[in-house]
Amino acid sequence: MPSWKNVRGDFPTLHQQVNGKPLVYLDNGATTQKPQAVIDALSHFYEHDNANVHRGLHALSMRATDDYEGARARVAKFLNAAAPEEIIFTRGTTESINLVAASWGGANLKPGDAILLTEMEHHSNLVPWQLVAARTGAKLRYLPVTGDDGLLDLSQLDRLLTPEVKVFAFTHISNTLGTINPVAELCARARKVGAVSVVDAAQSIGHMPVDVRAMGCDFLAFSGHKMAGPTGIGALYGRRELLDAMPPWQGGGGMIAHVDFFESRWKPSPERFEAGTPDFGDAVALAAACDYLDALGREEIARHDGGLAELAYRKLQEIPGIRLLGPTKGERGGLVSFALADVHAHDVVTFADKDGIALRGGHHCNQPLMKKLGLTGTARASFYVYNTAEEIDVLVASLRGIQKFFE
Repeated sequence: MPSWKNVRGDFPTLHQQVNGKPLVYLDNGATTQKPQAVIDALSHFYEHDNANVHRGLHALSMRATDDYEGARARVAKFLNAAAPEEIIFTRGTTESINLVAASWGGANLKPGDAILLTEMEHHSNLVPWQLVAARTGAKLRYLPVTGDDGLLDLSQLDRLLTPEVKVFAFTHISNTLGTINPVAELCARARKVGAVSVVDAAQSIGHMPVDVRAMGCDFLAFSGHKMAGPTGIGALYGRRELLDAMPPWQGGGGMIAHVDFFESRWKPSPERFEAGTPDFGDAVALAAACDYLDALGREEIARHDGGLAELAYRKLQEIPGIRLLGPTKGERGGLVSFALADVHAHDVVTFADKDGIALRGGHHCNQPLMKKLGLTGTARASFYVYNTAEEIDVLVASLRGIQKFFE
């Protein structure tokens, strides 16, 4: 088992004070800090191997290409994909889902079809489907959330997941509720009616094992910056037979087999979805993040992050007038969202910052969910490998002080 207090030493950003207080970084649901190993991998690439990939026969270009394709193979292994060709590098979860919605959805959806989402979806797994529904005439359906406990109402699944549904898109872990959804079951139910499954793994990647073959998903999207990797890089996993049947999303260099003045032919996946110069440096650093997290052990990370969230939930319950969201029992992801009575979430975050605590406040790109719950927003504490139980005590003390100030 890792020594979690020693792990903190791997992250240089944490070694500072904010407003004269030691930094307590609890905004990991938005982005995680980067270990020195990832920073070093990025620096080393740009210092030694920087050249455009797939385009040159000189030494640097060939090294860069090997590094880039090696990163693809590393991500495939991290997800237990069948082959590197099932990994498409993107800017992150948002771009990955937009790619599926625009390419697969644009080619396959038609009037009379339905798209099933859940009421807990991040806007990135909601708006792209709204756009493709408007273009194709498909209709949107939503699997309800039961309430503050943040669970999907699976009793409604048979009613909603009918043969008209051609795609079922859902989050693995809710970024507001902390709910861990039964993704393998949901993917199996989608497959039973002939629907394609799309998993938003933004909040699960790097926090727990993510195995696309065990899930049985058709597509899975994630962002590197949520898993101790750099920003601006992420990936889409897709089953090879689906990817090779999909039209390109963008056109340009690198994704073509042949071009003349009036028509073009495309390369197979993944090249056909990576038009232009890719983010090869960040891909290399993303592979380093995979190495770092696997060295810690993703099962251990899940226990650590989930344990901190459960501890925070229990301690926050002791604060009078607080409203907590998410599962009240069983496993939860490494985050807790809450609302203090008569204190706006933005005020909570602003005052916590004076104590050196980084929180997130607002609707968390979950506006429809917030409206259903009768909230304009919440504050959110989200945990990662470098956080400690002592930091939860600092958070609770700060919230009590904020509450007293506003009284």
